[in-house]
Amino acid sequence: MTPETKLETTVKKVERIVAPPPKHWVGDGFNVHGFLPHGPLSAERMSPFFLLDYNSLMTFPPRLEPYGVGPHPHRGFETVTIAYKGKVAHHDSRGNGGVIGEGDVQWMTAGSGLLHKEYHEKERSKTGGPFQMVQLWVNLPAKDKMTEPKYQAITNAEMGRVTLPGGGEVEIIAGEFEGTKGPATTFSPVHLINLKPKKGEKIDLSYPAGYTTAILAIEGSAVLNGDKTLPLNHLALFEREGETLTVEASEDSVLLLMSGEPLNEPIAQYGPFLMNTQEEIMQAIRDFQMGKFGELD
Repeated sequence: MTPETKLETTVKKVERIVAPPPKHWVGDGFNVHGFLPHGPLSAERMSPFFLLDYNSLMTFPPRLEPYGVGPHPHRGFETVTIAYKGKVAHHDSRGNGGVIGEGDVQWMTAGSGLLHKEYHEKERSKTGGPFQMVQLWVNLPAKDKMTEPKYQAITNAEMGRVTLPGGGEVEIIAGEFEGTKGPATTFSPVHLINLKPKKGEKIDLSYPAGYTTAILAIEGSAVLNGDKTLPLNHLALFEREGETLTVEASEDSVLLLMSGEPLNEPIAQYGPFLMNTQEEIMQAIRDFQMGKFGELD
């Protein structure tokens, strides 16, 4: 085998383009397309990603009482909240809280468990306005499911950043792009990146064969691998086989790319608990009922 043969790569073909599912409300503050886990986008197929809720761009009217969702428990995974338009505030049962500003990310490791609530930032609720966000659940490996809860508050300015030749840019939240790394730490290999190409700009990407890879069109649209169109608010899922893919912007765009190594572990889920066995789910329910997740008004 020659050195040139060793360097050969194959294309990650587009497996399917998924239209945005009908919206549903989470509390009264998040009107989301629930892309995952449903149908062909099963938990096993999309591992390590479990849930993807996308609040596509909409306008909320002004209101004195902030829109949002009340206290609820989490155990066994991480939530990644990306605010594209508007601001999201949060508090938990351990006394943590903060505001996810426009363009910022909150990476919460629920781990062994806590209570959490999320709502529109108070002053933003009073004025109303455009709102657009993503929440992604990243599953934790079995050995890390009961890790101590923690937060990574990542401002837009702290993200890794690569300027593209055509004037666009790439924001790296986790993982890396062309040697530039994102600030988020992860328990398994995960790349989470905002691609922001200008019209006609092409981006070459490469991820290992076997990884789960998908792109969500937040703004604009693109052509993938030269022949598949990704319209606004649609999700593209790539085949596991192959390593390389290309994205060419049909217009100025914002595209959320996620790629990660599947955990290949059993999945047991009940509501906000994501574990490996039904016994662990029952234990999570008992711990919650016994108040071990703390208190949150």
